[in-house]
Amino acid sequence: MNHAHHVDLLRAGVPAPGGIWADFGAGSGAFTLALADLLGPAATIIAIDRDRGALRRLESAMQTHFPEVELEARAADFSHRLELPPLAGVVMANSLHFHQNKLPIVRLVHDYLHPGGRLVLVEYGTDRGNTWVPYPLSFMTWEKLARQAGFRQTSLLATRPSRFLKQIYSAASLK
Repeated sequence: MNHAHHVDLLRAGVPAPGGIWADFGAGSGAFTLALADLLGPAATIIAIDRDRGALRRLESAMQTHFPEVELEARAADFSHRLELPPLAGVVMANSLHFHQNKLPIVRLVHDYLHPGGRLVLVEYGTDRGNTWVPYPLSFMTWEKLARQAGFRQTSLLATRPSRFLKQIYSAASLK
C-alpha cells in the first residue's frame, strides 16, 4: 500500500482538521503520515510505539512531509495506561492484532477520548491469524468488542485487498 491508500482508509474516520490525536502502534509512521495529511497544520499527533528506531524514522518523515503538524513521539507500550490529554481520536492501524486480550486495551483507548471522540481501527478482515498477524479481528468481531468497551456507532469505513490476509478494513467507533 502507498500513502494514498493509507489516507483513503482513514479519511471517513477523520471528521475535521485539527485536534489532538494519537496513533497507537505508530511504527515508522505510514498511518501517522496519513493522519497528518488529513488533520493538517492545526493538529497535534502523539505517536506511541515501543520501537525507538521506528519513532526516529517517523520523526524524520514527518519533518520532511508535514513539518507544520506537531508530532510528539513516545516510546511506550499502549497496552498499559498512559498519561495523555483528552483526545479527539485514536488510530490503531495493524497494532491491535498483536494482542490476544484486546478488551482491556480498547477500554483504555475509550477512557482517553473526549465525549464524541473516535477510535479508527485498521485491521485485517479475518479472525484467523498467522505468524506475522497473530490475532486479527474481522469487522463483525470488532463491532462486538467495541460495544463491550463502551463504544457506540461502529461503522465500516473502507476496505482494500491485501496480499497478506485477503482484505484490510478500516472502522470508526465513537465514544
